Amino acid sequence: MRLARCRSVALSGVRGTVVDIEVHIGGMPGFTIVGLPDASLHEARDRVRAAVLSSAESWPLQRITVSLSPAVLPKRGSHFDLGIATAIVAAAEAEPTRIPADMVLLGELALDGRLRPVPGVLPASLAAVAAGASHVVVPEGNAGEAGLVPGLSVLGARSLRQVLAILRDEPVPDEPADPLVAAAAAGSSEAQLDLADVAGLGAAKHVLEVAAAGHHHLMLTGPPGAGKTMLARRLPGLLPDLTTEESLDVTAIHSVAGILAPDRPLVTRPPFSDPHHTATVVSVVGGGSRSLRPGAASLAHLGVLFLDEAKEPLCIPDKASVPGRDSRCYVLKVASVRFGSRIVRRKYRFVPLY
Repeated sequence: MRLARCRSVALSGVRGTVVDIEVHIGGMPGFTIVGLPDASLHEARDRVRAAVLSSAESWPLQRITVSLSPAVLPKRGSHFDLGIATAIVAAAEAEPTRIPADMVLLGELALDGRLRPVPGVLPASLAAVAAGASHVVVPEGNAGEAGLVPGLSVLGARSLRQVLAILRDEPVPDEPADPLVAAAAAGSSEAQLDLADVAGLGAAKHVLEVAAAGHHHLMLTGPPGAGKTMLARRLPGLLPDLTTEESLDVTAIHSVAGILAPDRPLVTRPPFSDPHHTATVVSVVGGGSRSLRPGAASLAHLGVLFLDEAKEPLCIPDKASVPGRDSRCYVLKVASVRFGSRIVRRKYRFVPLY
């Protein structure tokens, strides 16, 4: 009997739970994953096998049983790939590779053994520290995001080969950077819009400044082309920078949604979200058929939610939370998931632009 274990994190919304990955090898050939895995986790069997063989490691010709504990907790996502592959290689060796108990492994594997960035690394790292972990291994593209967590030693790796070499105290092989990750980082910068660029509309700009200073709701009315959208897009530029606690809160939501820029892992400015006027309640509040994702209201947490052409602007917030008592979105399906959605406060200002 050969057995190895390591640790990873299961995400439910922006809350993470540390998961023990146990691998047992023995019996007739086969590969089974137990512990309530979803479809993407079931497909890890093929990704892991190809990645291990591509990394010049031997694949055990016996039955492989992967257990994800706690078993009653649903597991979603491809970030379990790295932990499963590392535990299989460790269990298959005559002298098993030692995986520290305070180390958490996160990352999706390509078929050639490269590590690909995954969403949700920040909340997963926060959960790892809360559970007593002091080291986390993530894809190189997620290293900046995980490095935002104080008290956590972050190792950004490019491939499974590099991770195994580090665990074995061997020279780390040089791996080329993933061109897809490099291209995404090169084209992710966004310019901040400035209200000073708007000519005229003095009264509307003054009311915009008052709304930003008091965190008021704001309603802009006027014919097409009057400048409503132009002004609304410049409202975040009037808001102050987020505090450290607020930045981590907003960044965790954006990390789960998978929209963090690789070159800017920390959201320091108030976000701006503008769902289409035909957007459904689910796309604004949050939800999904397979995995629960934050909606536009949560992506605008501590920022600006712009509802263009909204005839009933209050209908969606009423479905998201209890007015006056809460500032979070609750998505109820098989399990309850909570996303932050504090976007605006106090009263309304109606500004006609005629």
